[in-house]
Amino acid sequence: MTTAEQTGRRVQEALDSLAGRGQAAVAEDLVRELMAFYGEGLARIVALVPESALSAVLDDPAAAGLLVLHDLHPEPVAARIERALASLPEHPVRVLGFDPADGTLRLARTASGGCGCAGTEEAAREAIEGALACHAPEVTAVDLARAPQLLQIGTRPPAPAEAR
Repeated sequence: MTTAEQTGRRVQEALDSLAGRGQAAVAEDLVRELMAFYGEGLARIVALVPESALSAVLDDPAAAGLLVLHDLHPEPVAARIERALASLPEHPVRVLGFDPADGTLRLARTASGGCGCAGTEEAAREAIEGALACHAPEVTAVDLARAPQLLQIGTRPPAPAEAR
């Protein structure tokens, strides 16, 4: 499945390639016209789809991303953030706050989801940022508070420092 981010990168690469040939303005006009056409079509679809069916569409990252891109998503940013985070039950978090001025979303892990190791934290961050990119691109930075570390209790006293 192609993500909006991957598509955006490919479009940018194509535009950059055309800019090197002196065709940047033409390419940008073409993209602008296509975006307007698709946006108008999506607006008509959203208006025709019953609200009960629209909820399933809003759960789909690609469809939600298109609606956000064209400013057609019916939910406010806070609801879209919650929808994105709810799509990641393996990475449970609680929203501490969102600052629309700088795009920072502050989160706290509600369960350690493992050992609390850096790899686990990084995987959670990547999953959360990916979900937010489609549903709430207004979020430009994620401040994820680390889960509390478990106290490691060994079966014998630690070795003296010089023996290590």
